[in-house]
Amino acid sequence: MTVTLATRRRTRSSLVVTPGVTAHRGASGWRPEHTLEAYRTAIRCGVDDIELDLVCTADGVLVARHENELGVTTDVASRAALADRRTQRVVDGVACDGWFAEDLTVAEVKTLTARERFPHLRPSSAAHDGREGVPTLTEVLAMVEAESVRRGRGVGIMLELKHVEHARRRGLDYEGALLAALRRHDLDHPRARVTVMSFEVAVLRRLARRTRVQVVQLLDAATPAPPDAHLPGVPATYAAMTTPEGLARIEEYADGIGVAKALVLEPGPDGGLGVPSALVRDAHRRWLTVQVWTLRAENRFLPTDLRSSDDPADEAAFGDLAAEAEAFLDAGVDGITTDHPEIVLGVVRRRG
Repeated sequence: MTVTLATRRRTRSSLVVTPGVTAHRGASGWRPEHTLEAYRTAIRCGVDDIELDLVCTADGVLVARHENELGVTTDVASRAALADRRTQRVVDGVACDGWFAEDLTVAEVKTLTARERFPHLRPSSAAHDGREGVPTLTEVLAMVEAESVRRGRGVGIMLELKHVEHARRRGLDYEGALLAALRRHDLDHPRARVTVMSFEVAVLRRLARRTRVQVVQLLDAATPAPPDAHLPGVPATYAAMTTPEGLARIEEYADGIGVAKALVLEPGPDGGLGVPSALVRDAHRRWLTVQVWTLRAENRFLPTDLRSSDDPADEAAFGDLAAEAEAFLDAGVDGITTDHPEIVLGVVRRRG
């Protein structure tokens, strides 16, 4: 069912005064994701937070990449010295082929340069391929601290831990590396603008006992179960976690949930925006904040009724991301994660 804007405005309230805007992997609509310039670009736009994904190198250093396979977003395939590191591996139940962070030392990862994930959709970003390397968590924390001082305002950091149990089976200690970095930067306290997130459950339960920063449980719509669903006590499906009973269990260790946008506004049968689900209401009843992800401006990623063209050749053209942001704000979300923060920030500011 596709609904009108008037219908969507019969909405729920957020738990926060002004919903936050988070830059997904930096301003990744404009610069290759997870580069220092992508993060700086987002900060210049005025975002509340930047989001970065963390994977672990062979020597236990956390670096900013969306997945542990490095072939998609770096130039590792062109490095003759690393050609013999290509391998096949099952990661979180999915067969993968490529070069993996856990097989390379941080020194080897630092020889790589970043590249755009969607070059056909984002040629202006792809023009920056090869200009920057892969930053470590420590480098990002230092950059955010410097930018916060320069601009006279705090910038939050949302840290997503990827493939944790996969790394633990290989003897890598994500949690120790994370906590050591936060403590070096005096960020392991309740006033720190730091949030730790994961699609996995067990790691968040452990961290809730070891750190004082915010903890957010991520929930997906495209995959059925958490990557660590095989562990004792971990729910078997994400669907079970979105029920009132599932949210009550999340509340035991987390401060909020970060959810795929289809879980808040399920697309209608024609692919247009649908009516809000009960998830935001139910989460707020447990005093869990709701962060929605990921809003992008290109037609390819928008509901059908917000695209500027139905022609597949125009999938890279921008549609009405502002209207999509309005719909999620009307649904009562407490934060929006986006590749194009300048557009979403404009919506939030207009709403006051």
